[in-house]
Amino acid sequence: MSQVLFGDLLELPLRNGISCPSNRRGSGTQMINMREIFAYDRIAEQKCELAPLTAGEMEHSLLTAGDLLFARQSLTYEGAGKCAIFLGASDTRSWESHIIRARLNKKVASPGFYYYYFRSRVGRLSIQTIVQQVAAAGIRGSDLKLLPVPKPPIAEQRAIAEVLGALDDKIAANASTSATAESLLRGHFDKLGLIDLLGTAEASPLSALIDFNPPNPTVTGENPVYLDMQNLPTSSMLASRWGQRSARGGARFQNGDTLLARITPCLENRKTGFVDFLSDGAVAIGSTEFVVMRTRVGHHPSLSFFIATDEAFRSFAIQQMIGTSGRQRVSARDLVDYPIFAHADLSAFDALAEKIVPLLGSLRDESNVLATLRDTLLPELMSGRLRVKDAEKQVEDVL
Repeated sequence: MSQVLFGDLLELPLRNGISCPSNRRGSGTQMINMREIFAYDRIAEQKCELAPLTAGEMEHSLLTAGDLLFARQSLTYEGAGKCAIFLGASDTRSWESHIIRARLNKKVASPGFYYYYFRSRVGRLSIQTIVQQVAAAGIRGSDLKLLPVPKPPIAEQRAIAEVLGALDDKIAANASTSATAESLLRGHFDKLGLIDLLGTAEASPLSALIDFNPPNPTVTGENPVYLDMQNLPTSSMLASRWGQRSARGGARFQNGDTLLARITPCLENRKTGFVDFLSDGAVAIGSTEFVVMRTRVGHHPSLSFFIATDEAFRSFAIQQMIGTSGRQRVSARDLVDYPIFAHADLSAFDALAEKIVPLLGSLRDESNVLATLRDTLLPELMSGRLRVKDAEKQVEDVL
């Protein structure tokens, strides 16, 4: 396979984004920040910060579908040069100064192909050759454009991008369906009137519905399931990844429990997840910085999650945090007396949760299978060891 310099594939020169102080943000054009680069691989309609752009910036600093975005800097060596792709959006988008935009000449280079190339092991190794480690790890556009990259025929580039993109499209569709279903269940929860009863006569302590840090059987096995803080979700209900580790100390939990991060900034960032990925009766371990919340018998277990992620409850929990700056924590004992309406009719919520929560788990599991297949096919296609037609057959079998 022939190689060229990455800069030879560009339609426009590499360009850094705009610099806009935080005190000027809040209105204007949506601007993709580093948080989006590290949170998403494919960026489209995700909400971003607003920033005012000058006339010149509106002319030269707007994104178009297919633009590749590279992280110029990262706190970690592995994050420097991370590549994301902008798929397009219904409104105009710009990007901030810590990001490099690469706009390829689509007549000779498929943006999708090079997005997947820079996600592959060989692409990441190539990026790492230009990472410079000073106070933080980073890359320079002048080095990026000189990177040698493969250049298969454009038809083959597009075919590879299409077969891998089909898997990512299905994963994105599953995520959208999950978000809609979870939003429906959230709407039913909000109508219950359980929360925000401070100072009212109807209030009961939260402990009437929720057990905090309940006792669990001893963890068995040498390497039980382990969920760390990194894999606790911030915007969805279910964790997508978990691992295993030796059975040393940590929070113990079972299916049906909610895990609430109790330390700053994780609590403020809404790190909270509902556990559904264990086998029946299994006990897992997690970070010592988790508060375990378990719905009392008689209601759907997911009730604890919707209480834990309710904005009024979250604000209360954050106000209870104590400790030195940067290491503040909330204790479970400070949450048990939070006032709720314990006698609300939860039957409609319970019935809907019985249908929706298993659906969320099924969609998550399917997406994990698709992601595994994508990550298996990616290096094989990039190396030429696997023909596109054979990869298409594997994808057709799962879609």
